Amino acid sequence: MASFTITGNLVDVHQKKIYPAEIKVEGQRIASITPISQSPNLPIFYILPGFVDAHVHIESSMLIPSEFARLAVVHGTVATVSDPHEIANVCGMKGVAFMIENGNTVPFKFNFGAPSCVPATSFETAGAELTSKDVEDLLRREDVLYLSEMMNFPGVLNGDEEVAKKIAAAKKFEKPVDGHAPGLRGEEAKRYIDAGISTDHECFTAEEALEKLQHGMKILIREGSAAKNFEALVDLLNEHSDMMMFCSDDKHPDSLVEGHINQLCARAVAKDIDVFKVLQAACVNPVGHYKLKVGLVRENDFADFIVVKDLKNFEVVQTYVNGELVAENGKSLINRQSAISNAVNNFSCSEKSPDDFTLMAGNDPLPKFAIEALDGQLITNKVFFQPLIEYGNIVSDVANDVLKIVVVNRYKDAPIAKAFIKNFGLKKGAIASSVAHDSHNIVAVGVDDESLCRAVNLVIEKQGGVSCVGNEDLILSLPVAGLMSAEDGYEVAKKYSEIDKAAKALGSTLSAPFMTLSFMALLVIPHLKLSDKGLFDGDNFSLINQSTN
Repeated sequence: MASFTITGNLVDVHQKKIYPAEIKVEGQRIASITPISQSPNLPIFYILPGFVDAHVHIESSMLIPSEFARLAVVHGTVATVSDPHEIANVCGMKGVAFMIENGNTVPFKFNFGAPSCVPATSFETAGAELTSKDVEDLLRREDVLYLSEMMNFPGVLNGDEEVAKKIAAAKKFEKPVDGHAPGLRGEEAKRYIDAGISTDHECFTAEEALEKLQHGMKILIREGSAAKNFEALVDLLNEHSDMMMFCSDDKHPDSLVEGHINQLCARAVAKDIDVFKVLQAACVNPVGHYKLKVGLVRENDFADFIVVKDLKNFEVVQTYVNGELVAENGKSLINRQSAISNAVNNFSCSEKSPDDFTLMAGNDPLPKFAIEALDGQLITNKVFFQPLIEYGNIVSDVANDVLKIVVVNRYKDAPIAKAFIKNFGLKKGAIASSVAHDSHNIVAVGVDDESLCRAVNLVIEKQGGVSCVGNEDLILSLPVAGLMSAEDGYEVAKKYSEIDKAAKALGSTLSAPFMTLSFMALLVIPHLKLSDKGLFDGDNFSLINQSTN
């Protein structure tokens, strides 16, 4: 790789200085950094470390890693800390291998972890299982840098043997353990942290985050397509910038086209938070915590840096990874992969009929539990509703925005789990998705059984995707594990925007209806969710018998 020099205002995050400098790059590394005199001819642009997304599931972008990278570098992202547990829940070790191998085909620094909870719970059907031995085998690899989010916090607190073995394996190889404990406070939070859990990206109040910070846990400020905790947590950067990072967790393709970690930097600076504190969270802290092979614009570092127009909007002019120019002026310079030969999937259910979606009222007219979806949050509320009964069946009550929600086992033919949900707002039709955290069965919400059936069958026909039926039948195919597309990322984003718009045209008032839908089967987030085995109470960590509620 040829040598080159670049000049500009160097943002030295470590010394908290900004000064004109000339940076010489030789091969993949920075050979020298030389302060220079201010000159009228010197570009006014700023040179700073590239951004790192400190916790993300690449699969949620609906793009394979190589396509994710093409979009992310445009916004100055040079690396991610990536948990592949979505594909692991579908395809096991083969899925993890696919993500690592595909990520290695492009100039971008994916840093994958070993999924800790596959399946996430015993109350759902996943497509695979990773044992403690599998996890240890992954952690033994040099290219697997950490134990991914330990969602089974009850298992940590109760001394579950398999959970303990996975954490012990991470300690054995001196690799950090990511956490996942929404709402966990007090003595239980301390015990969870003392077990060796080093981070949490699930805090949704400043009080919760501060308590965990005081126990030595690092807190990630998450702003994804569905879960948005930036406003609640960002002020903590003023006093705790050495213990915080930025992440997206789950970001749909249309959101990724618009921006990434650069947007969070701009929003934080707009709140008058010191720019060096912001960049410490956005660039420096993830590199130190996870021991990433990512440069921070120091001599002998890998030449991973970005050029931005200013330190207010963080508009990216150029992005370099290992000295290679990978994006310039809003255009990605990473070449698209012509084909992928090792794509994986796991889809074994047959087409459904409308009768499969009916729910008989029986002799029990009592109020039932319903899930209440909350826009911008992964948590839900548990509320009561009075069932609307027609011809002996409980049906969607569109007037009161109580709609039927179903989860269809995609790994085998099995009875469909049915319940009801508030706040989706659909007035007609249905939406369905095989992106349904964490086991990725098919989840759907609709106003009638016929629409639900059509939406689900579209997904089954394509062996994965997101669908919308109502005004017209639409499907975005996701043939890689039923989670991702290998098509051009910008085209996938365009198609996703169209189907998202179609769902909103049916009445949904949610800012991201498909992202919200994908989390309605995520049992490890309270308070009420639906798996393929039935309604699940996240507070008591048990399935609910609707006939006795």
